[in-house]
Amino acid sequence: MAQVFLVGRVIVGAYYLMSAYHHFADTHMLARATAAHHVPAPEAAVLVAGLLLAIAGVTLLLGVFPRLGVLAVVVFLLPVSFVMHAFWADTNPALRMANMINFTKNMALLGSALMFLAIPEPWPYSVGRRLGLHRRVRVVA
Repeated sequence: MAQVFLVGRVIVGAYYLMSAYHHFADTHMLARATAAHHVPAPEAAVLVAGLLLAIAGVTLLLGVFPRLGVLAVVVFLLPVSFVMHAFWADTNPALRMANMINFTKNMALLGSALMFLAIPEPWPYSVGRRLGLHRRVRVVA
């Protein structure tokens, strides 16, 4: 099971790192879309979002300080989902569908990130284990 967990971590971490890269590489394009949703300082918002995604990607991929990564995911996904993908406010059916897909995808990502909190640390095959970063966690069923 530890190997399967590692594969899942690599996939999820790589997803967040690819998303972070997109935020940094396409900042101006994403800032225009962000500005259209009346977000103040849209370029700064896109860069902060990219930083949160990068933190999430690195920490979950490497398994070092994963709670920080989960926090970054939560801080990123909640405002982005409710501001940028507010499908309930769309009148255009195609836009409504696209935003509903993105909103529900984000909620699934949020759920999967929260599940990481149930995994005792240090994680198997992780930098945290290698460095001896142990947290004493009491698991309550």
